[in-house]
Amino acid sequence: MPRVSQTQLDARRQEILTAARACFARHGYEGATVRRLEEATGLSRGAIFHHFRDKDSLFLAVAEDDAAAMVETVARNGLVQVMRDLLARAVSPDTTGWLGSQLEVSRRLRTDPAFAKRWAERSAAIAEATRERLLRQREAGVLRDDVPVDVLAQFLELAYDGLVLHLAMGRPAGDLTRVLDLVEEAVRRH
Repeated sequence: MPRVSQTQLDARRQEILTAARACFARHGYEGATVRRLEEATGLSRGAIFHHFRDKDSLFLAVAEDDAAAMVETVARNGLVQVMRDLLARAVSPDTTGWLGSQLEVSRRLRTDPAFAKRWAERSAAIAEATRERLLRQREAGVLRDDVPVDVLAQFLELAYDGLVLHLAMGRPAGDLTRVLDLVEEAVRRH
């Protein structure tokens, strides 16, 4: 039997994450049954769970992968850009489902202490990336200096959470670009 390289294993893991993300987005956590995950990935249950202990671990890996991508965007372009990107993709069925997955993360944070413990590290990474970006912006003279950075970070996090909730509830995106302009203007130096 030929040996599988680490590169091949990593590629397979990424394929599973991509297909599982779409499945969770389309069907929600509860509706993304193992059978549907098998159909989405084109792999057997054994092949999927060779890479992930169980469905819960797979869901957390998808959420962590999304959080890592979010950290990269925040570090490069700020949390408002994450919101703009989300808004630009809001009409996609996969994005709508992804929003539902984000609400599932929120629900599980309240109801599942083990999940909350595992998620705390990812949440801290996003918060730290936001804080570091704001500090860089303040040093560059772009960010207002009459409000503590931690308060500005909380303001942006609340705006993000509100946008996610708004879109996940199926409310129309309308002209939320103007709202994001206002959010961005609120943290800028005048």
